[in-house]
Amino acid sequence: MKYVFALLALWATPAFAMGPWQRDCVLDVPCAVGDRSYHVKEPDDWDGTSPLPVLIHFHGWQRTGALPVQHQRISGATRRRGVLLIAPNGNRKTWDMWSPETEDVQFAADVLADVAKRYPIDPDNILVSGYSYGSIMAWRVACDRGAEMKIRALLGISGTLRGTEECAETPDEVRHVHGLKDNVLDFPFGPGNDTTYPVKLWRDALGCTDVADTPYDWAVVDFLTLTRNSWADCSGGSRVSLDIHPGGHFIPHGWIGRQLDELLGRTPTYP
Repeated sequence: MKYVFALLALWATPAFAMGPWQRDCVLDVPCAVGDRSYHVKEPDDWDGTSPLPVLIHFHGWQRTGALPVQHQRISGATRRRGVLLIAPNGNRKTWDMWSPETEDVQFAADVLADVAKRYPIDPDNILVSGYSYGSIMAWRVACDRGAEMKIRALLGISGTLRGTEECAETPDEVRHVHGLKDNVLDFPFGPGNDTTYPVKLWRDALGCTDVADTPYDWAVVDFLTLTRNSWADCSGGSRVSLDIHPGGHFIPHGWIGRQLDELLGRTPTYP
């Protein structure tokens, strides 16, 4: 908990609240954290002083943080919605995420602390996301440090922890999307081909019942329809949602933007 108190104190310091901000590393120029680094993409038309929602996005296998900050379906969503995009670099272009409290989990916490030194961040809107192996890493961070890092929402894309995992902590909300024909990280069907199983870990951890809201279809592009299952009766006002689609291993057009719009109380738009 020392990390939380230190970060809250940093946010609350009057001199810090006035800046100036250490904006010396953006896009292709990474920000250093010890012997590691992360990339930053600022939102369009930011005034340089207003607190920013933060999305920490973990890249896929054999990629780096330089990709998400240039990716239309990732940074294209954040920059239009006033969200600061943070993309850490994994060691050897991958993540250590299969066991609790790995070096990469601490690295994620260190990145957030460093971001708070460089930018005025909104402590009520800290989000983590990832794609493929990066999604599993985002799940791991939320599972180990969800409360400590004050993670409002986990946005997972095509990658999950094992359903038998027990989480020490949780985020406030979980949103996940997965393709039924994913042949890279297979859709984790449950018993009897249950298609709601991918988020059972979070439904249990957040105290949700087995009664889901009525599923509904939605789309932002006419060639891909997603079906949403959600659970809004979880403990403490938490909620879990799962979007499934008939495709494979990819980031659906508009998915990140739609989640940000809903979380930030915006009218959903595309892109």
